[in-house]
Amino acid sequence: MTLMTFVYLIAGLVLLVAGAEVLVRGAARLAAIFGIPPLVIGLTVVAFGTSAPETAVSVQAALNGSGDIAIGNVVGSNIANILLILGLSAIIAPLVVSRQLIRLDVPLMIGASLVTFALAWDGELSRLDGALLFSGVLAYTTFLIISSRRDKAAGSGDEFAEEFGLHEQPKRFAWLVNLFLVIGGLVLLVAGSNFLVEGAVSLARALGLSELVIGLTVIAIGTSLPELATSILAALKGERDIAVGNVVGSNIFNLLCVLGLASLVSPKAISVSPNALAFDFPVMIAVAVACLPIFFSGYRINRWEGLLFFGYYLAYTLYLVLFATGAPLMSEFRAGMIGFVLPLTALTLAVIAARSWHLQRR
Repeated sequence: MTLMTFVYLIAGLVLLVAGAEVLVRGAARLAAIFGIPPLVIGLTVVAFGTSAPETAVSVQAALNGSGDIAIGNVVGSNIANILLILGLSAIIAPLVVSRQLIRLDVPLMIGASLVTFALAWDGELSRLDGALLFSGVLAYTTFLIISSRRDKAAGSGDEFAEEFGLHEQPKRFAWLVNLFLVIGGLVLLVAGSNFLVEGAVSLARALGLSELVIGLTVIAIGTSLPELATSILAALKGERDIAVGNVVGSNIFNLLCVLGLASLVSPKAISVSPNALAFDFPVMIAVAVACLPIFFSGYRINRWEGLLFFGYYLAYTLYLVLFATGAPLMSEFRAGMIGFVLPLTALTLAVIAARSWHLQRR
């Protein structure tokens, strides 16, 4: 392992975060110049932009034949988004959950997770699978735009307009400046994804770890940095509903858009590791399902629930490290989690859901 490996990793992460920020701002302002409403921009340009790092890395990995990195990036990011990002955000301040998230977006996130798992069950994601996933994100985005216009959620539109300066009078040649921002953001994303994938592969080989483990940990956390920053800043500012919606929306886009595009552009079907099918996909689905009872309990995520999420992310990461290194404690750790911790958590969530349902009925 050389110094250049860490240089590639750090440079890749910096370029990805900077590229996503520049791309989103340039595209949002360019769309506003051409008369697209701020709310529509928020639901499309901004939503795609937060998943831009995952998209760039997974597409680049698929083109390079590193399917484990493409899969690990998406699955690991979805797990980190809920357990790590929501956990840390809820520890800072209890998070508010909107009713629409519970009625629509969380069930869609669970459904997208199950559909992706079913498509990957044969050990690969083909171009047909990618087309099915990507058609899902097109349908989801269209539905969001139509329903938002019907509901006339002007508050959200003003929020996006204020964030990206969409109400400002455009200056002369502003469209050209913003076009350069979009192009520059894309260039930064491509360069960052190249550096990050190259560094991750070198790190995996140097440490004797699989590319899947690196994708599930280092790359997953790195590409989730925009979501992490957005959610924590939203929690600190008191915009606690934005923190939750940002994570759930990003998870849906990761599965449908990121994996869909990666599968479409890959020269051959993306192979899915048996370890990912046996462990990581079920963990991702379980984490998505666990959101329902926690979100439903008073439509908020309390600090102790945030600690529970964060603790499980530490346990998940520890398990990956123990499994990858073949540590002797791995079997005892797994037995303890399966035999005691997971059943106790499932019972707790069931009690929370039952009590919340009973209170709602009353």
